[in-house]
Order: sequence, then structure tokens, then C-alpha cells
Amino acid sequence: MLSNIQINENRLWDSLNEMALIGATKKGGVNRQTLTDLDKESRDLFVKWCKEESLFVTVDQIGNIFARREGKNNNLPPIMSGSHLDTQPTGGRYDGALGVLSALEVIRTLNENNYLTEAPIEIAMWTNEEGCRFPPSMTGSAVFSGQYNLNDALSIQDPNGLELGNELKRIQYNGSTPCAPRSIGAFIETHIEQGPILEIEDKNIGIVTGAQAQKWYEINILGMEAHAGPTPMSNRKDALVAASEIVLLVNSIGNDFQPGGCATCGVLEIGSPSRNVIPGKCFLTIDFRHPENKILNEMDKKLRNTIKLIEKNNKVEIKIKQILELKSNVFNKSIKNIIQDVTKKLNYSSKEIVSGAGHDAVNINAIAPTAMIFIPCIDGISHNEVENVYKEDVTKGAQVLLHSMIELADNSSIIIDN
Repeated sequence: MLSNIQINENRLWDSLNEMALIGATKKGGVNRQTLTDLDKESRDLFVKWCKEESLFVTVDQIGNIFARREGKNNNLPPIMSGSHLDTQPTGGRYDGALGVLSALEVIRTLNENNYLTEAPIEIAMWTNEEGCRFPPSMTGSAVFSGQYNLNDALSIQDPNGLELGNELKRIQYNGSTPCAPRSIGAFIETHIEQGPILEIEDKNIGIVTGAQAQKWYEINILGMEAHAGPTPMSNRKDALVAASEIVLLVNSIGNDFQPGGCATCGVLEIGSPSRNVIPGKCFLTIDFRHPENKILNEMDKKLRNTIKLIEKNNKVEIKIKQILELKSNVFNKSIKNIIQDVTKKLNYSSKEIVSGAGHDAVNINAIAPTAMIFIPCIDGISHNEVENVYKEDVTKGAQVLLHSMIELADNSSIIIDN
């Protein structure tokens, strides 16, 4: 039987809207890239809200923020929830922020109801989830979970040559708390689906069973600059032509490995572009995804083998650097069952779903029992300024999170089977 505790719908909605003002764009979205002045402003606001709830706030060496509410038995590992506050350059209001502020609303609700859980509860705000400024993505949770070296992460450079570690210092979020795995009772991340399935099937809650595998690549192509007029076509070493063939190759690989395959070139840069110069250098990025590790490896093999042919045919040099690999994830069955049970008791409709996107929960799943809650987003649109949600869906997601966390925090004897 669920308690009668209810989250405050208007308070959560107002907090989301207030956070969205930081980095607001003309089209209604948010440009709040990691470790910018705007990111600092959003962090400061979040910390302020946490301190207003008498939470103990710490910042670790990669800038992850943790806000802890003590329980009756503080020797128990905390039940944790959270996400991120950084966005894409043309990001939306809810990607990431929903998970952080839903977790904050859980604590606000517990506080105003004087409800003390058995185990402590923590909010996590992870650094550089998006990875658009400092690739790869999900850096903070990767370092925290022991899957990425701290010093390597601190030395990542943005396109302007600025280092992640120096930018952390500049915005004063280079914390002293060690960034390393520690005991966590359970981790739940609430997020918008970022796809259309829940909306199409008219479901309130997505119970996430896992996340698909990913590989990210950076491709550097070296040809030769030459005059566009006097240079015969047969003599050219055109880096852009080779890059164009790779873009088409990537798209064809995505189509060839259906169902489930996704393949994207998100960045294409020409070195020193000029309209009457044959491009001599190009840089592009590739993002491969598939629910099955084996098939993702087949996509990788086709990419590498065909790029060799593109390199030979265009008389250029192509270097491939893989910068990210995430294996497909299966989330914790026990937590998933709790979320499902809570959803039913609240009379919400639900659907089990695999995440097509990467999330910090994927990294935390390596060190702690982990699960995710999805809510629908309008037209399935995300990583776009028009990203939007319905207020009632936000409320339902937070309500499921609240009672799932209470169940986990009050029943430390629940067997968590990974």
C-alpha cells in the first residue's frame, strides 16, 4: 500500500521553468553547455535549492555534485537519483534537468511531510553528460564509476583548446571529494524518452529495461589543397569528397543493420575552407548505436573495411579514432519490478522500453543496482529547442520516482539481483 504523500506539481514545474531561463534561446530551448558561465549559474541555483532543504552538498574532483538527506540509519548506502544540467547547443528544457529536479522534488516532498526514510537519499548532478563541448559524453559518471581515468578526463580539450580541468577551476566547481566508486544502495534516473514510442502507444511511464550499445569515432582525413581550376580531376586528393563518401557510408550502414541500427555523422569540418581551393583536410564524427553488441561490432567492421577502400580510391590518408564504447546494458530487475509495482498502484499506464540514448545511469549500472524511468516527450523530439513535455507527465514521473525511492530506502532487506 502506497503512502498518501504527493509531490507538489506546480513547484516542480516552476523549478523546471526557472532553470530553463538559464541559457534560454529564442526558440524556447536552452544552450547551457558544460562548464560555461551558464552552466555555473545553473549549478549555483541547484546548490542554493539543495541548501534551502538542509542537504549536505559535496562536489567531487570532476565536478559532480551530490546533495545528501540523512536517513534513520546512515550506515546504510544511500538511495540515489539524478541526472545532468548541461545541454546541447540547441538543447531543450527537460533533457537532464527533469531528472535532477524530480529528485530534488522528492526530497522537498519528504521534508514538508516530515518523512524520514530508513536509508539516506542523495541527488546526483553529473558533469558533462552531453559531451558536445568536451567529448566523450557522460564523463562525470564514467570517472565516478571507475570507467574513465580522472586525469585523462581533466585533460580533455574543447574545440578552442580549453581543458576540462581548467574550466572546472574557472567556474569554481573543481571539488576536493575523491571521484571514485562508493557504495550506493540503488540509483534511479528519471528522463524524457527522447523518442516517440510512449506517446504513440499512449503510455504514461516507460520502465527502462536497459540501454543499447554505442561507439563514437573521430575521423581525420588528409588530402592535399590545390587550385580548383588548374588541377585535373584525376590528380586530386580531395578530403571533402572522401568525407562525403564516409557520410553516405555511415547512413547506409544504419539502414543496413535494421531493426535497431542507428548511424549518424554529427560534425563535419573542413580545414581552412575556400571556395576555389580543393579541401586538403576534413574532420568528422560518427555515432553508431545498436541494442546488440555483436551487431554493433559488425557495423564497426563494415565501417573500417569500407573506409580503407575510400582512402585508396581518393588517394587520401584517413585516421579513425574510437573515443567511446558502451556495451549494451541490462538494468536491475528488482528495481524495475518496484517501479512497475508503484506505477500500477498509482493507476498509470506503462511500457517496458530500451533506451536508444546513452545516460549516466548506464555508467552507474556498472557499480550499483540501477534503473530508469521515462516520461513521454511531445512528438518524440529531443536535442532540439522545441523539445517539450506535458505538465501532467512530469508529475506522474516524479510521483513514481518518489514512491520507488521510499520503497527502496525503507526496505534495505529487498534483495537486489543484478
